[in-house]
Amino acid sequence: MSANSFDARSTLRVGDESYEIFRLDKVEGSARLPYSLKVLLENLLRTEDGANITADHIRALGGWDSQAQPSQEIQFTPARVIMQDFTGVPCVVDLATMREAVKELGGDPAKINPLAPAELVIDHSVIADKFGTANAFQQNVELEYGRNKERYQFLRWGQTAFDEFKVVPPGTGIVHQVNIEHLARTVMTRNGQAYPDTLVGTDSHTTMVNGLGVLGWGVGGIEAEAAMLGQPVSMLIPRVVGFKLTGELKPGTTATDLVLTITEMLRKHGVVGKFVEFYGEGVAATSLANRATIGNMSPEFGSTAAIFPIDDETLNYLKLTGRSEQQVALVEAYAKEQGLWLDPAAEPDFSEKLELDLSTVVPSIAGPKRPQDRIVLAEASRQFAQDVRNYVSEADLDEAGKESFPASDAPAVSNGTPSKPTQVVAADGSVFEIDHGAVTVAAITSCTNTSNPYVMVAAALVAKKAVEKGLSRKPWVKTTLAPGSKVVTDYFDKANLTPYLDKLGFNLVGYGCTTCIGNSGPLDEEISKAINEADLAVTSVLSGNRNFEGRINPDVKMNYLASPPLVVAYAIAGSMKVDITTEALGTDQDGNPVYLKDIWPSEAEVNDVVANAIGEDMFSKSYEDVFAGDAQWQALPIPTGNTFEWDSESTYVRKPPYFEGMTMETSPVSDVQGARVLAKLGDSVTTDHISPAGAIKADTPAGQYLTEHGVERRDFNSYGSRRGNHEVMIRGTFANIRLRNQIAPGTEGGFTRDFTQEDGPVSFIYDASQNYQAAGIPLVILAGKEYGSGSSRDWAAKGTALLGVKAVIAESYERIHRSNLIGMGVLPLQFPEGASAQSLGLTGEETFDITGVTALNDGGIPETVKVKAGDVEFDAKVRIDTPGEADYYRNGGIMQYVLRSLIRK
Repeated sequence: MSANSFDARSTLRVGDESYEIFRLDKVEGSARLPYSLKVLLENLLRTEDGANITADHIRALGGWDSQAQPSQEIQFTPARVIMQDFTGVPCVVDLATMREAVKELGGDPAKINPLAPAELVIDHSVIADKFGTANAFQQNVELEYGRNKERYQFLRWGQTAFDEFKVVPPGTGIVHQVNIEHLARTVMTRNGQAYPDTLVGTDSHTTMVNGLGVLGWGVGGIEAEAAMLGQPVSMLIPRVVGFKLTGELKPGTTATDLVLTITEMLRKHGVVGKFVEFYGEGVAATSLANRATIGNMSPEFGSTAAIFPIDDETLNYLKLTGRSEQQVALVEAYAKEQGLWLDPAAEPDFSEKLELDLSTVVPSIAGPKRPQDRIVLAEASRQFAQDVRNYVSEADLDEAGKESFPASDAPAVSNGTPSKPTQVVAADGSVFEIDHGAVTVAAITSCTNTSNPYVMVAAALVAKKAVEKGLSRKPWVKTTLAPGSKVVTDYFDKANLTPYLDKLGFNLVGYGCTTCIGNSGPLDEEISKAINEADLAVTSVLSGNRNFEGRINPDVKMNYLASPPLVVAYAIAGSMKVDITTEALGTDQDGNPVYLKDIWPSEAEVNDVVANAIGEDMFSKSYEDVFAGDAQWQALPIPTGNTFEWDSESTYVRKPPYFEGMTMETSPVSDVQGARVLAKLGDSVTTDHISPAGAIKADTPAGQYLTEHGVERRDFNSYGSRRGNHEVMIRGTFANIRLRNQIAPGTEGGFTRDFTQEDGPVSFIYDASQNYQAAGIPLVILAGKEYGSGSSRDWAAKGTALLGVKAVIAESYERIHRSNLIGMGVLPLQFPEGASAQSLGLTGEETFDITGVTALNDGGIPETVKVKAGDVEFDAKVRIDTPGEADYYRNGGIMQYVLRSLIRK
């Protein structure tokens, strides 16, 4: 029950129903707040308890100073939690382990139970092994069940053992698309109350639902577990960046072009840790699908959330996707009553402002390794010619002619571009040549764009026109279609567009993340062999949101994000060397050149298909029994009981060691003495570098572990699918094949130097950490800017902690990973402003002492601690940002804090 200090409790009547609400206009200053902060304000009013959430917190939010730096901590209580299976399995593993720990400490295991709706969508496990055939989808599903039976049995057990926990089975769709199409409420109703739908999710792209007016963002699995167990999310009242949209997109441009432009602008501006909120006349002209596409990319530009207020477009989408009349009426009535309805002419109070005229957006792609590196499509081939030089051997550069191609120029494609034509004899006997720049993966994949019918229909129409002109994909291109929900294939079928996609090789491979998460599956053996023997810098083009190094496919060095219709075009062109804006993609039946403009659909054509092929009945049918699953899911045998029966032989699901030896009393935190550096890393190290999700190589510690446990190489599956087994995940930490550890120059992958041995020989990171831990030597990580960017991957922090790392010292952090480190008892520190490991002369061979940490035992948070590394001394900023985070750190981590709190209740 709320303390209701502001007398905000009221009643809202909608039709025949009455709901309890908490009125925002009872708080002075609420009317001028941005939409996102109004949602937070309602959250505080409704959950005010006089202790964790007080009247002072509410007044502080009502009196928000848009220009102030964040300093006021508040406790945000999300209405629900959403998960995907890569991150969800370890969440449920942790909950199952916590039940046993509670029992061992004399508490009631039933206290470990979600207190708010928790929904998990299995979407990350399907791998595009089979492609280009009519039965690819069924084959991939069968392989998925074969590989993941243990995990799926475990999740089915969780569905029966925990209240308020539901699982959307495999083969249904991508979590974020299922969220906006079905799970999102926009306005929640529970226990007679109506309030804004809010959430946290164990995937950074949870922000896709921001397009529907729902405030939520990605957190690590450990934070999600705490939220499920009733712990509020500790946060500072953020700065809010207003992003004004004006005008309309020009014909020929897509939502993907728009979102890549916004990503570049916001990453350049700097929005890490801030909310972004869209406003202005252009918002009303932006379709819900495009809003969701923009919201989805929030992690790519670094903001916590990227939200759109509620308006008629929101209501139209809710109706289209089969929400009830009462629900739609409630959303409208509640939003208008609470001042949450969009006024396109309003200029809310924002901390910072940016503006974009939508008519200035031009066709674009991004790459070859970061989403924010936008390239104007017309410049793509020239930019590739320059960028490829970073991915080829010195010999290839010499062959291309160093003098003819200065790195600072933007040369013509023909001038000095490295080339190494390599012959491939395919399995069917055909012979062809591939070279640097060959597009070997063309994937219509990921939530970002497959949720958007306009770009999906555009892709299908490009395929139709291409087929009608006799064009085909190049034989070295692996083409895949992995929509975010069954609705997509339903409208393709209804519009009779499926046969054209199939003809080009874009057959359905699964309803899941596939290529975007690293589940692209292997290239044809002969092509893979040719690439590796010639060391070719081949490329992928995908309609996703992530193109980090080593993520998409182990054979592919350069990755480009593009709209679905451009993915089809590049599959036909077959190379990034081709300027698809001016050069022919191929020839028609009569030998005439066919250009991109000849097969690009008009806006009217796309809109006509969308209007006539998509209806409410499709969504109602797809989601009418979404949690039941097919016969294969229902036939999975599951254990019973409220504690899990761990299988000691399982290589997928094992009981983790987090609570071993835990007592009810906390131990004082201590300084770090005599630490060695496990890894010295550069800028933009992502959570995928720290904890990869993709393939497991046989000659790595993780591969060796699986081999020793009788797992055949073909059954290794991916790191992501084995996140329920800490033994695999520790060995996979810092094991990304593209990681460059500066302590071990000349290596790539999970290598370091082991200074427990004479002269510090190069060693696997896992093996070195075991030696350090056996010797009682703590470890530190040194890093550059934007450490931990990318996905909200809790294993990036869990693995770091289990390797024995006590502190990370970076130039700057992405929000989620910093908080995850604290959640695992690892201290995040920051170099002094303007300083770095390089500028301080640190090599990584020093011994580190970190003193002043013990000041945390006094209840406060020290601003800095002293770091002594060899002869170098400096004050590092402590990045424990809130009192709540300090409590987690003092307890050894967030899970230990929650466990102790629940037992004491």
